Amino acid sequence: MDKTTSAPAGPRDGRQGRNPRGQGERLREDIISAALRLLDELGDDQALSMRAVAREVGVAATSVYIHFADRDTLVLAALERFHRELVEAVDQAETGAADPAGKLRARVLLLGRWVQQHPGLYKVLHESTLNQRAAMSFKQELAERTTAAVQRCIDAGLTPADDAAVISLDLRAAVHGAVSMRVNQPGLPWPPLEEQVDRFLAKLVGLTPTPGCRPE
Repeated sequence: MDKTTSAPAGPRDGRQGRNPRGQGERLREDIISAALRLLDELGDDQALSMRAVAREVGVAATSVYIHFADRDTLVLAALERFHRELVEAVDQAETGAADPAGKLRARVLLLGRWVQQHPGLYKVLHESTLNQRAAMSFKQELAERTTAAVQRCIDAGLTPADDAAVISLDLRAAVHGAVSMRVNQPGLPWPPLEEQVDRFLAKLVGLTPTPGCRPE
């Protein structure tokens, strides 16, 4: 089963029901959901407008500005929420694996599937100009969890003892490179992502893939 998190769905053939007086926390969450849908389509935070988000929600633009002072503030809130949901989905993906090596593999593969499903959000999260203007410190949580997953493999004796943080960085750099190239150069003759991930895990982490191990 594909456990990849998805951008919040919402009616696109008309406006969703207005919140009472267009106020409150529910409206804020609706605005974030609308921004995520549009960012996933656009793949560019600079192309997003507050008015477009307001139209998507079905409220006046002034209602959006009540909750978010500017576009960057809204985009950061949207990305932070989606990243939080992604972290939860990745953690959930690990539960179906039997050992630390399988859990690390499941974690990396889910991230790859997420990019395949949401190339627009990936570009905004990792390749947008907003990354140059904002720290996006919330992204560190996913990196730290990957390092912890590598450390569990080392502790279990499944891979040679080494600096888990360095291995994690190498692994994340390789995976990001693979998925980013898929997003930006989809016409290349790409091998299955699972095969690339297994090579990364073997060469960078020192894990031997379980024979016949493939995602559901």
